[in-house]
Amino acid sequence: MYVDAQTIITAGAVLTALVGFVTLGWKLFKWINHQKEQDQEITNIKVQHAKDIADLKTQHAKDIADVRAMHHKDTEGIQEEQTLVVYGLLACLKGLAEQGCDGPVSEAIDRIEKHINKKAHGQE
Repeated sequence: MYVDAQTIITAGAVLTALVGFVTLGWKLFKWINHQKEQDQEITNIKVQHAKDIADLKTQHAKDIADVRAMHHKDTEGIQEEQTLVVYGLLACLKGLAEQGCDGPVSEAIDRIEKHINKKAHGQE
């Protein structure tokens, strides 16, 4: 077999084409693997995000329950204090009535007693 310049050029062209196809195949393989890795990472992020949202919702519900409990406790304290103030006011008005004050004092006593009676029977 005789090797001339044209044979060497043809062999070089075939070898270059073969190296080009192998390089292209390798780059395509790496690109596909990179896409798979990205898809897996996106899936992991979505799962973590869903978990974080669920945790936040749970914590938010607990926080709301805690605030409601504190509000209820504070409201009960305020209502108890207002009850004591009303009874003190009623006592003062009755003291004034015993000293002979009439008119608005008697009317205020009647209205406060009526209000207390309605509250006691759940009519208000």
